[in-house]
Amino acid sequence: MKIGELATLTGLSAHTIRYYERIGLIPYAVRNETGQRAYDRSVLEWIGFLGRLKTTGMPIQGMLRYAQLRAAGKATERERGELLAAHRETVRAQVAELQTCLLVLDNKIEGYSHAMQRNENALHDESAQRRPAGKPPRKRQAHVIGD
Repeated sequence: MKIGELATLTGLSAHTIRYYERIGLIPYAVRNETGQRAYDRSVLEWIGFLGRLKTTGMPIQGMLRYAQLRAAGKATERERGELLAAHRETVRAQVAELQTCLLVLDNKIEGYSHAMQRNENALHDESAQRRPAGKPPRKRQAHVIGD
């Protein structure tokens, strides 16, 4: 596939794909008879994996190291596994931190929800105090849509 199609399928720009190729993050593409890059479909899975590493915060140097080990073949499987295991621990720590942040946000939102309810109750009480004695509150008519 040509670089434009690869860019469309991966969401990366052609510039980024060329950069990844130049620094060794993805293998060099073969060139067709007109000199254009012709990528094998297998590069899609590799770019998808790189995207996951990027999303999880792996620095580009770590991704480059992994790519170098991958290119070196089967003899580097143990080292690749160790690299990914270390990164997994970093990701787990980030997830734990995000869970803590999520709890703080949930507590804040719940606090604001209670505050809004207290404000609504106070407005209702204030409104009731303003009504003349013995006069019931005005009934509101519900508007029905689509009957």
